[in-house]
Amino acid sequence: MNIYATIDAANQLSSFCIRLLCNSRIYICQSLRYYPASAVYRNISIPLNHLNSVMAKWGEGDPRWIVEERADATNVNNWHWTERDVTSWSQDAINSLLLGLRVEGEEGSCEITDVSNIDGEASINNRKGKLIYFYEWVVKASWTGTNKMGIKYKGTVEIPNLSDENDMDDLDICARLCKDQPNTPLTDLMRKEGVKKIRMALGNYVKHLKTEFSQGMILPTESAFNKQNQETQAKVKLDKTQIGSSTTKNGPNTGVKISTVSLTMKDTFLTSPEELYRVFLNQEMVQAFTHLAAFVDGCSGGKFRLLEGNVHGQFAELIPDQKIVMKWRFSSWPAGHTATVILNFINQGSETELILEARGVPSNEEERMKVGWQRYYFDAIKQTFGYGAQLR
Repeated sequence: MNIYATIDAANQLSSFCIRLLCNSRIYICQSLRYYPASAVYRNISIPLNHLNSVMAKWGEGDPRWIVEERADATNVNNWHWTERDVTSWSQDAINSLLLGLRVEGEEGSCEITDVSNIDGEASINNRKGKLIYFYEWVVKASWTGTNKMGIKYKGTVEIPNLSDENDMDDLDICARLCKDQPNTPLTDLMRKEGVKKIRMALGNYVKHLKTEFSQGMILPTESAFNKQNQETQAKVKLDKTQIGSSTTKNGPNTGVKISTVSLTMKDTFLTSPEELYRVFLNQEMVQAFTHLAAFVDGCSGGKFRLLEGNVHGQFAELIPDQKIVMKWRFSSWPAGHTATVILNFINQGSETELILEARGVPSNEEERMKVGWQRYYFDAIKQTFGYGAQLR
């Protein structure tokens, strides 16, 4: 005679069940056998002996379930389902990527002036060491076009299917003129060049979601944890040795001349020199790509402070759409010392080449300067405003 147990809800099996969203199935413990989710929610009886047969005895069972394999005894080998809700972050990211997006043509220019609706959800899930991304959005925005005569037109943009199920090429982006507006060639500009930039910007949202924001979702095993600790300790010892040898040369207040170097960096942005030039001088745009509060007085002689005060300086010379010269420094540099940073904006047709020349950089800060500008300026600007390489 079989003994049966009635399962009223999934939480009654929470101590030995793992809920899988994929394929709508529930796997029980270590058994290869599964029961459909409907068996749980419809009160269908499951033989109790099937449950007992999969319960491992003390000290036995699948090694993936042994807590001691993880140094911190958390989520063994990333086997359990973990989830991170990124809905709020995604809404902020999509808004900052689209708001202010601008295209120009012979007919005039168009700019997204308002993102009125970002409806949906997004999450990152880890199952057995594999990251799964879920996102589904309906986005609505407004754009304003200005022709060469200064006449303004208003329109809308709707994106109904920004989803993990669709590739960027399959994204429906509908740009149209408001019903009460007269016909204008700016509508075609928005439908062609504007749609391209919107697709590129949303592609950067997905890329950012899958790289930087997913860090920490997959946790290391004990062996990896120990190896990382050993490498970290070795690096700390090396850093201490380097610091000990370098601090004897010249401190910030000794009056000793600082050894400096010059460096050059180049990068390409898919936008016009006018737009890229504006990014560096507009306080709201600086706050958008640094994701932090900033102060920027974008005029000759104006000062700037960003990245929580770690970077500050003054604009020494401005040639609109062509050149920016700054007195620039990290706050950790010796008091009063600044580097001269020159940004040259070279028009390459459909893109802009940005050439950075820096003079007077402390010798021991050369690498930090390069990494900082690449990550916190160049890469951040591309990710925020969609000025990166076109997705294929």
